[in-house]
Amino acid sequence: MTIHEAAQHAVQIVPERYRTAVVAHVMVSDAAAALSFYGRAFGAVEDFRLDHPEGGVMHAELRIGGAVLMLGDTSEGPFTAPSALGGTSVALHVFVPDVDALVRTAVAEGAELLQPPADQFHGDRTAILRDPFGHLWVFLTHMEDVSWEQLEERLADA
Repeated sequence: MTIHEAAQHAVQIVPERYRTAVVAHVMVSDAAAALSFYGRAFGAVEDFRLDHPEGGVMHAELRIGGAVLMLGDTSEGPFTAPSALGGTSVALHVFVPDVDALVRTAVAEGAELLQPPADQFHGDRTAILRDPFGHLWVFLTHMEDVSWEQLEERLADA
């Protein structure tokens, strides 16, 4: 058993405080392509899909790791894609069992690696990616539970 595998057995993959998080609903200019990409790159499983009668995806739901994500094509009104805004102010955080493996697959499928996987002071191994649709993703593998005191000490030392 590797150190990485042993660490995963010692702690929960998704820390308890993040088990009931806000469900993101992202908009893209080609939801069908995004659903396909997320399946190939992030191992996403499509749970539900409602196609619009005039074409495109009105609403879909998928799972990445234990996280649920809602997704749809852009439309008139307030919902728009990051590409139409010139960027995004939101990053989607998802805990996964093996961030290194996910990053290798995602980059091979066309995701842009912004920060390679690295162990962080807060007890997670973390990587940051940008998908081809302009969304930022922070993928994490929880390695150890860190108390608030340890967190403050480690932050001060960083």
